[in-house]
Amino acid sequence: MSALASQSGVGRHKPFHVMTKPIGPLCNLDCSYCFYLEKEKLFPSGEKFRMSDEVLETYIRQYLDSQPGPEVSFAWQGGEPTLMGVDYFRKVVALQRRYAGGRIVRNALQTNGTLLDDEWGEFLKREDFLIGVSIDGPRALHDTYRVDKGGRPTFDKVIGGIEVLRRHGVEFNTLTVVNNVNVRHPLEVYRFLKEIGSGFIQFIPLVERSSPGEMLAEPESLSSQVTSWSVPSEAYGEFLVRIFEEWVRRDVGRVFVQTFDVALGNWSGMGGGLCVFSENCGRAVALEHNGDVYSCDHYVYPQYRLGNLLNQSLGEMLDSPEQEKFGRDKSATLPRYCRECEVRFACHGECPKHRFIRTPDGEAGLNYLCAGYKRFFTHVDPYMRVMTNLLRAERAPATIMQMLAREEVGVRSPGRNNPCPCGSGRKYKQCHGRAA
Repeated sequence: MSALASQSGVGRHKPFHVMTKPIGPLCNLDCSYCFYLEKEKLFPSGEKFRMSDEVLETYIRQYLDSQPGPEVSFAWQGGEPTLMGVDYFRKVVALQRRYAGGRIVRNALQTNGTLLDDEWGEFLKREDFLIGVSIDGPRALHDTYRVDKGGRPTFDKVIGGIEVLRRHGVEFNTLTVVNNVNVRHPLEVYRFLKEIGSGFIQFIPLVERSSPGEMLAEPESLSSQVTSWSVPSEAYGEFLVRIFEEWVRRDVGRVFVQTFDVALGNWSGMGGGLCVFSENCGRAVALEHNGDVYSCDHYVYPQYRLGNLLNQSLGEMLDSPEQEKFGRDKSATLPRYCRECEVRFACHGECPKHRFIRTPDGEAGLNYLCAGYKRFFTHVDPYMRVMTNLLRAERAPATIMQMLAREEVGVRSPGRNNPCPCGSGRKYKQCHGRAA
């Protein structure tokens, strides 16, 4: 290990996030739409795809040293990180305790759930891991694309993994990839996720561009055509709208949908905290099993390799001119159509990897999902305004459900000088009447 690897001091760098891939792109499944499996081609033939003890210890020490604040969060992904085995993560926890310096350490692990058993359940509960389980909806929708190496369905094994987590009291959330099939069944997907106990739901729109033929084609060379399994933009917007309409009437404060929470953060001025909806990015990198660091999980290509943490510190790579430019380019490259959009504050052009179509006036760089997001953000605007006013009045956003219920049973809108139905005690014109 070089001297550079130990020079990052506590609090020296702005906070950043690392998506850690201890087993690289290896996975026990063969999901039809997975963009990361091809990353095996980045490495030489015979690669073991297992993070060594040297890389692991260097990473944990550097990451803890580079993060300001009393709490530090680690994120373990893949591939499929549970292929590393429980003992590997026991080693992870031991190293974190050694280098934590009194700070609180959190761990989140994203998994397909198929390898979880009671040994995993006991460990994850004892060490307080937050688990993200990838599941695309009920059986028929999940098994459309999420299959194993033999092309067999995986739904039952995933549900078995979730049952392990529930049996041991492990906190979990769900990640659902919205594709060309399940996008047509929004409420079926949403209600199913609630039924299996997911209180925090992430929807990830599947957008993959057609490759010109060679593996690892870099984004700039890809076609503007998308794969057959990609989600249509307008359909994704409608998917979110349909779920939001049920959520805002029944589940505010009880079920947390990441896209909705981030939207409320942007409407209220508190910020959404999610890179794809932030004005700039660049503070979330990908760490491969061999110590290589890339600008982003969606930009694991040779030209976006920042370095290797065995000979360069994480903090220096995150603060490098190359990475800072990568982050600033998100806002700097927005086409005029986006800069003049009325919901830009909520979207900020979303992820740059999706900006490959043209605006109505022919300018390059429009996000493929623009139409869908504009549909969604325009639809939720009045609701977000009401919930923002509730927050400013130090009232729970969930109060909006009572307000909507009163409307739905035929209660007239109050007069301007009548008490506001949100229960604030103020006149309607001084409270939610202003938003209306």
